[in-house]
Amino acid sequence: MSACPCGRPADYLQCCGRYLEQGATVPDCETLMRSRYTAFVRKDLNYLLNSWHPTTRPDLQAGDLEGTVWLGLEVLRAKTGFKKGFVEFRARYRDDNGVEQELHDISRFAQHKKRWVYQDDVEAWPEG
Repeated sequence: MSACPCGRPADYLQCCGRYLEQGATVPDCETLMRSRYTAFVRKDLNYLLNSWHPTTRPDLQAGDLEGTVWLGLEVLRAKTGFKKGFVEFRARYRDDNGVEQELHDISRFAQHKKRWVYQDDVEAWPEG
């Protein structure tokens, strides 16, 4: 048993491993955010690309995931709606130079082909 990197108190295979390794359907935006964070930790390029909306997906290469060491995720709030959702989070990491930093962001998610995908980042939490 190994702890899941996403921060939930669960074993990896029972938590994000269900999505990364077994292809289970992600039920909500927060779970997708956590599983994507875990994919960054594990450098799982295929999962990241497959969980990215095709209209905003970058030309990410395996080498782009090297160098950064992810140190922890804190989900501050999450909202899953009918066809869109948002997650505000903080992720700590060590950059290529060994300097610890923090990413504070609000991510927008959307339904695409009946599954949740990461779309992009937004400046502020949506009203309503």
